[in-house]
Amino acid sequence: MHYTLLVRCIAEFIGTAIMVALGNGSVANVELKGTKGFHGGWILIGFGYGIGVMIPAMMFGPISGGQINPAMTLALAFNGEFPWAEVGPYLIAQFLGAIFGQLMIVAAYKPYYNQTENVESILGTFSTIDAENSRMNGFINEFIGTFILVFGAVALTSDHIDPRADFIGLGFLVMCLVVSFGGPTGPALNPARDLGPRILHALLPLNPKGSSQWKYSWVPVVAPILGAVCAVKLYGLFF
Repeated sequence: MHYTLLVRCIAEFIGTAIMVALGNGSVANVELKGTKGFHGGWILIGFGYGIGVMIPAMMFGPISGGQINPAMTLALAFNGEFPWAEVGPYLIAQFLGAIFGQLMIVAAYKPYYNQTENVESILGTFSTIDAENSRMNGFINEFIGTFILVFGAVALTSDHIDPRADFIGLGFLVMCLVVSFGGPTGPALNPARDLGPRILHALLPLNPKGSSQWKYSWVPVVAPILGAVCAVKLYGLFF
């Protein structure tokens, strides 16, 4: 069934919002003081983000492709597999969805933001930072992680037989990437998931606030896009 561009953009908006709400929600549960998941560990975040990607992809994959990631959208467009005329609307839907998903987290966890003194823990519930304060290290991490994510996503969904089953594998892939490559940066693997909430962090009157770390903000945008473009190109070259 063919859906209109508007319906597909609505699906991308809702899907990205759910992904950010479930993924960053797991981060908030672990990082914010006073929650029942406080100091629950990195595995909890891995599960949150893995399933947070899997569920909206299964929900909206047959409608919009379940891209929920500007890096994936741009990579497909650069490689001639997605129309450029639809890239702008998809990206707007994804970024707005990420912001809305983050707003849900702030609303749900507001009392625990007020209890948390560590400003990096607060920022970590919105966006990513590099543990070594190294943009180079962050770039390498985000590039490799997104390359594996997109290469795996394209390979998993290439048969076009049962996309919902494919997205289960994708969820486990994201979960593993967060556990395996999450130490240095978070990771983002998705420009909307990082930049949208980072903008919100800069705008909201949080107390304590801390820096939104804008000097680092280009890394989880540029590196995932380049990693995704290379992944799609390489897969198409050989397979």
